[in-house]
Amino acid sequence: MPVARPEPQEPRVIAHVDMDCFYVQVEQRRNPELRGQPTAVVQYNDWKGGGLIAVSYEARKFGVKRSMRGDEAKMVCPSINLVQVPVARDKADLNVYRSAGSEVVAILSTKGKCERASIDEVYLDLTDAAKEMLLESPPELLELIFEEATKSNILGLPSDVINREDSVRAWLCRADADYQDKLLSCGAIIVAQLRVKVLEETQFTCSAGIAHNKMLAKLVSGMHKPAQQTVVPSSAVQDFLVSLPIKKMKQLGGKLGSSLQDDLGVNTVGDLLSFTEDKLQEYYGVNTGTWLWKIARGISGEEVEDRLLPKSHGCGKTFPGPKALKNNASVKTWLDRLCEELSERIQSDLNQNKRIAQTLTLYARACRKNKSDSIKKFPSKSCPLRYGTVKIQEDAMKLFESGLHDFLGSQNTKWSITSLSVSASKIFDIPIGTSSILRYIKGPNSTVSPANLDCSSLPEDPSLGNKLYIAPNHEEHCEPSLSEKEDYGNNSNLAKQCQIKEEKKVSKKLTEVKIILGPESSSEPNKAEEHKAAQYVDRKKFNTAGSNSASSSTWMFNVEDIDPAVVEELPPEIQREIHGWIRPPKQSSSKTRGSTISSYFQPAKRSG
Repeated sequence: MPVARPEPQEPRVIAHVDMDCFYVQVEQRRNPELRGQPTAVVQYNDWKGGGLIAVSYEARKFGVKRSMRGDEAKMVCPSINLVQVPVARDKADLNVYRSAGSEVVAILSTKGKCERASIDEVYLDLTDAAKEMLLESPPELLELIFEEATKSNILGLPSDVINREDSVRAWLCRADADYQDKLLSCGAIIVAQLRVKVLEETQFTCSAGIAHNKMLAKLVSGMHKPAQQTVVPSSAVQDFLVSLPIKKMKQLGGKLGSSLQDDLGVNTVGDLLSFTEDKLQEYYGVNTGTWLWKIARGISGEEVEDRLLPKSHGCGKTFPGPKALKNNASVKTWLDRLCEELSERIQSDLNQNKRIAQTLTLYARACRKNKSDSIKKFPSKSCPLRYGTVKIQEDAMKLFESGLHDFLGSQNTKWSITSLSVSASKIFDIPIGTSSILRYIKGPNSTVSPANLDCSSLPEDPSLGNKLYIAPNHEEHCEPSLSEKEDYGNNSNLAKQCQIKEEKKVSKKLTEVKIILGPESSSEPNKAEEHKAAQYVDRKKFNTAGSNSASSSTWMFNVEDIDPAVVEELPPEIQREIHGWIRPPKQSSSKTRGSTISSYFQPAKRSG
């Protein structure tokens, strides 16, 4: 349910920029002969000519609508050009449109905080840019106003005047306007400049709404299309909202909006104004009731998120009518295709943007045969995301089987899937300086062989507590003499001195850490009991030929910080060892030296 958010103390300037029939514009740029012609982009589906996903304004004049199929559009407009979206893996490939949208975002983001809401729409917080313009070059002092800005539609301003542009120019340059309206004037000029720049650099037109919050900017961005912008002064908010259908409001197009209509008889936002905040809270709870009371008055505290990249990646496919999937084999075939595309997209995101996704989710729509409750929803299922196409495919199929089990219950009946999709979410930036664990584990082809490592035991430092100690590379090393090496394992004092001497030499900045798995067995079984926690690995032998090691500090981390999703991708023997750290057994293990991962970290100090 929606929740009211605190309003900002200072007035804001928020814009919602919406591309005009974007998919058609992309195709027109690819094929300029389509410009000015009735055109529609159809989804990959040969049934009745395919579903229309974008319709040019030339085709709309003939009555063509997005709800039509291609064959129906041809009946309404025989001259229409139907362009099919690119196809990959037997489904629509939208990458060409995503890339085109990124071109637009790169331009719009130059003037303020930018939130990419979808392929073809963006929110902008232009407050700082508007304040800067108002301070340095206020509109009332400008000799010339940017021409495109004078074509703005100002709510509350008469639109039937003879010289509308002169009227708009006068509104933008009012010396007696209040501070909020002056900021909006600056915002209108900035958005007009951005829209012209988008047209010049990408050949795309866009429309925009400019207001003091996201909700109002979104509501008016599509009022005057194409290639126009609309401004909402605070004085015009109530008149604008009073006759607006309640279903047009964001988050009121579904069950909540239907409840307002059925239970309270609310059909317009003006109807909602007749209810007190207490009454709305009584019906819908404190949070949602307050939110309803505020949006009826044009109040919204939702902020523009500084996000140029999508919050998630998703791939889906519908299977209408006879194309419904009716067995596990057909589901697996399509899941593999969807997961292959998803894997490519998240891997590209990782390589280009240094972002990693953490959750894999499967969605489906299904029905059961000969069941009265066939409308029961197929439950969505999620699990930690493992990178790699095969792993994603395996996990997605397991999620489907789990969801199908819950969907069918104990009944063994026929079923069919009409929609299937997978998504990767909870995407985070990788911290600076972080690398894949594979970088630190040397494989068989590495120039450093585990068999060549000289591992010596050191007593555990009690001050480390529940932390693992890993010694990084350094430019200078504490290398014991040959005689010292012979007594190294039995002389804990010498080992301690070597460790302290080495740690004094390193800088505070961590630059490189390498972990190398050691030999499978130890040549000194009499020291096995010293391996309760760790081994200290001779760092000098970590350096590969021709590499330059930078100085770095000791790296420590808490066992509690270990991500279970990462652990699951490690070899089984290492998984068991790490689970031992997290849930230590009641009795100590009698494993020999070098047989487990703990053999390569600092050992526990013996009790006197």
